[in-house]
Amino acid sequence: MASVKAFPTIKSIRSFVIGGVGSGGDYHNVKGGHWLIDSPISTPCSRWEKYRASRTSWGINVLGSFFVEIEASDGTVGFATGFGGPPACWLVHQHFERFLIGEDPRNTNHLFEQMYRASMFYGRKGLPVAVISVIDLALWDLLGKIRGEPVYKLIGGNTKDRIDFYCTGPDPPAAKKMGFWGAKVPLPYCPEEGHVGLKKNVEFLRKHRESVGPDFPLMVDCYMSLNVPYTIEIAKACEDLNINWWEECLSPDDTDGFEQIKRAHPTIKFTTGEHEYSRYGFRKLIEGRNLDIIQPDVMWLGGMTELLRVAAMASAYDIPVVPHASGPYSYHFVISQPNTPFQEYLANSPDGRSVLPVFGDLFVDEPIPTDGFLTAADLDKPGFGLTLNPVARAKLIPSTYLLAIPTNSLPPPVSEEKKEVNGVNGRHVEGELVGKAKA
Repeated sequence: MASVKAFPTIKSIRSFVIGGVGSGGDYHNVKGGHWLIDSPISTPCSRWEKYRASRTSWGINVLGSFFVEIEASDGTVGFATGFGGPPACWLVHQHFERFLIGEDPRNTNHLFEQMYRASMFYGRKGLPVAVISVIDLALWDLLGKIRGEPVYKLIGGNTKDRIDFYCTGPDPPAAKKMGFWGAKVPLPYCPEEGHVGLKKNVEFLRKHRESVGPDFPLMVDCYMSLNVPYTIEIAKACEDLNINWWEECLSPDDTDGFEQIKRAHPTIKFTTGEHEYSRYGFRKLIEGRNLDIIQPDVMWLGGMTELLRVAAMASAYDIPVVPHASGPYSYHFVISQPNTPFQEYLANSPDGRSVLPVFGDLFVDEPIPTDGFLTAADLDKPGFGLTLNPVARAKLIPSTYLLAIPTNSLPPPVSEEKKEVNGVNGRHVEGELVGKAKA
């Protein structure tokens, strides 16, 4: 009887902060003047006027990008990028590494569960799960390279021969000219800007509708900045504009709110999901049947392993899954699943009028849509098919500097009794300062 061939195990894991701006998985860590951070966009912080001019003013890019490498015992290296910067690197090594070293990288379900459940006491959502996501993507990249197959072949093979894209950016006519089937624009003004802001939003969307004609699909991204009454009102005011969908109008936690806006406008499409995490978070969004599309981010919700679970859950409700951005990580998922009709391309050029790699110059061969689509052949390389740019390699700052905790410590505190014995506060006694610290 033939024996099963031994498979490489995980030998080491390395993490890096990506220096500078414009490279890696933090979409918003770009140069000033970029449409994504310095154009009018309604956000959860737009209610305060001083945070309306630029999204960086309230810290959307504060974490930055990071990069993970996982090396197998045969020398094969898988890698992935995401957002999280120094805190992400800390979590990789101080917590999650223990579950990886020496393990079989094929055990993606097991490894995910251990990392997720071990971090439940401080995680469940947000940064800890985003860090797990990048580790998980690096594992899938490693598996594809060891097996010599693209990731999409590992997760079911292709269900379609091409992926059609819509473009998120500031210029729908440019998106139409570049061959995208539709365009999504960010809503500029928030509810706190009152009736005047509402009127300006409607005028803004009317201008875009006129610029692309009545039949070109136009979507609106509200970035968690609206509330139920405002959403109901603006959707009604724009009924004649034929908006294809309204995206992320409410907080991801307001599941009751999604029910209310869908009840008010049953024939209008509403979507959300990029800021939701894990199958547990998506269960509520899916089972309510109040959303027409869910939009998880594979670099945030828990990686490819968790995204496949969410997609299976959504398919039981016939709800399409259209991932938020994430470049090739999303492309491999979309081409492999039956309930993924198309994909988002997030315009990475400063003016949003040209197609550039999602991850900047981090990779030399990142596939990007041409004439609004990609084919299966564009993804036919081992793993996620990405090669690290030697120029970008110089930007990678090893996280070892974060982990070198100083061994020297502060002197022990002086008790009140000792203060009284040595004298009043603030005097030097035998070369030592007691009491109040001096500048």
